[in-house]
Amino acid sequence: MKVVALISGGKDSCYNMMQCVAAGHTIVALANLRPVKNTDELDSYMYQTVGHEAIDLYAEAMDLPLYRRTIEGSSLDTGREYSQREGDEVEDLYHLLKLVKEKESVEAVSVGAILSDYQRVRVENVCARLQLQPLAYLWRRDQESLLSEMISRGIHALLIKVAAVGLDPEKHLGKSLAEMEPHLKQLSQKYGVHICGEGGEYETFTTDCPLFKKKIVVDAMETVIHSADAFAPVGYLRLTQMHIEDKGQGPTESPLPLGTCPCQSAIDKMTEEAEYADKTQAIQEEFTSNSDLSCQRGHEPMLACSPRSVAGYQWLAGISGAHGEQEEECSRIQAQTKQAFTRLQALAP
Repeated sequence: MKVVALISGGKDSCYNMMQCVAAGHTIVALANLRPVKNTDELDSYMYQTVGHEAIDLYAEAMDLPLYRRTIEGSSLDTGREYSQREGDEVEDLYHLLKLVKEKESVEAVSVGAILSDYQRVRVENVCARLQLQPLAYLWRRDQESLLSEMISRGIHALLIKVAAVGLDPEKHLGKSLAEMEPHLKQLSQKYGVHICGEGGEYETFTTDCPLFKKKIVVDAMETVIHSADAFAPVGYLRLTQMHIEDKGQGPTESPLPLGTCPCQSAIDKMTEEAEYADKTQAIQEEFTSNSDLSCQRGHEPMLACSPRSVAGYQWLAGISGAHGEQEEECSRIQAQTKQAFTRLQALAP
């Protein structure tokens, strides 16, 4: 599918793009929501805005079109479910993705969500309204193994904000993920800190990864102390001078070979090895938690499928028996099942 990637500049949105490429999708555009002028950090439930001043270089490093919109709304509807509401910051995301869909004919959205149901519900809502498929391959992954995987797969990112016990703006801002990994593991064991920063403990900015054609070099930055709390001071970096640099003549890293993303390995386990026959249910649950976000309840699920695996298998999602005007007619489980298989048969090549 043609994919637009929601990017904040952080490690998660970047690594999810790599997973999209590994699953056979094509990133054709980038999308970012920025704060109003002369503002670095917003009190937003949805968006990372620290490091926004470097996002244009991010797009240049990937050689992709970048669509940006200023965040005009605020967090108005903060309930477990989201309903369209004028003036909410979620509507800024809707208008941004609507524009990208019109300009680039995208079919899906890359989302670097790992744990936040708040964000998941709202992204699903926007995607359902625009008939776009959300792709969130990092969803509910084990955070310790995920962080190690990001580093080993070539994600180079700097800590640009810290806000947790054990993280000191004066000591840790500007350090790389690889440098910080041992310390983050210690904080996780000692204080229960989310090792990937899903509790807001820290934020990152990616300076290089296998998808980048050029790398970003930070020449100058300044530390801003947001809160001088004695136990958990909050501070962030303002990136004041940066440039793009060629990556040299060495061998080009592969983003991820096809078949190495979590969703693909789960498919292969389910369908290609007889020894996994008695583990199908558990693997299906693993696949569900690691793959695309489901559509918002109350909306007709969208049909989607994976690329074919080596042995010719693929998954299909979004097939239901009762939908639209046929819902009353298909009230019995037998009728719904028949209707689902009829729809599946119609999709056969």
